[in-house]
Amino acid sequence: MYLSKEKKEEIFEKYGNGKNNTGSAEGQIALFTFRINHLTEHLKNNRKDYNTERSLVKLVGKRRALLDYLTKKDILRYRAIVKELGLRK
Repeated sequence: MYLSKEKKEEIFEKYGNGKNNTGSAEGQIALFTFRINHLTEHLKNNRKDYNTERSLVKLVGKRRALLDYLTKKDILRYRAIVKELGLRK
């Protein structure tokens, strides 16, 4: 499995406010980004995997919604997470 419990805890430890704070917007955005990158690599090899493509589009939408929420809530946190993850609008 590409996303183990340890990897998930590591992501939340780095981007969230601790490994148990799984509800933080930054942690969720980082987790979605990790999953999006994994699915993108999968789709490069399996072009006709439409279920994965649909999942990828849904994940991108969820991440975009969280980023929009963070923009309205606290622009400085938004800028920090975008810079740290290397995302672009």
